[in-house]
Amino acid sequence: MKQQFLAFCSLLLCITCSVETQAQQKPALHVGVKGGTNFTKTSTESSSLEGKYGFGYQAGVMTRVDIGSLYVQGEALFNKRKASYEEKSGGSAKLTWNAIDIPVVVGYKIINTDDFNLRAFAGGVYSYAFNNKLSASESIQEGFKKFDKSNIGITGGIGIDYKNFTVDLRYENGLSNISKEFKSKPHSFTLGIGYFLF
Repeated sequence: MKQQFLAFCSLLLCITCSVETQAQQKPALHVGVKGGTNFTKTSTESSSLEGKYGFGYQAGVMTRVDIGSLYVQGEALFNKRKASYEEKSGGSAKLTWNAIDIPVVVGYKIINTDDFNLRAFAGGVYSYAFNNKLSASESIQEGFKKFDKSNIGITGGIGIDYKNFTVDLRYENGLSNISKEFKSKPHSFTLGIGYFLF
């Protein structure tokens, strides 16, 4: 965990240095709203369980600071996440939880025009989970008894902007377990659509 955290800090330091190289350009601040879908599953070290993707949704606000072709974007998102498991014994389990996610990414506009942008980005995300529910066998229930509410992860993806509209496709990989006893990390694909108010 410490090695992953140090690697993440090194990445942010490199990104910060890149941003400073374009600091002479006047930054532009944008604020908007965002919504979308997520497809989440959780890994497991159990040989008797296989994780499956579940469909959820997200909504929230976003802020972007443009510095030439570079930008920094922060978001505050409510996520409804769902995942499922299949037991080799033939049973199944469904896990749902809510989370407040705060991703911060640094991106580069591969194509940068007044009306259209093609972007790539990467960064980190902090997630606070709550209201977790699990419908499963007693053994799985026992494993998830201590649900870890605070989690960190890394994220990256591609996006396009057309005027004030924006679309992102991103992948998020959890670095910490949502349950220490169960050794389970979340993995998500998200498709987000947003609109910048200014």
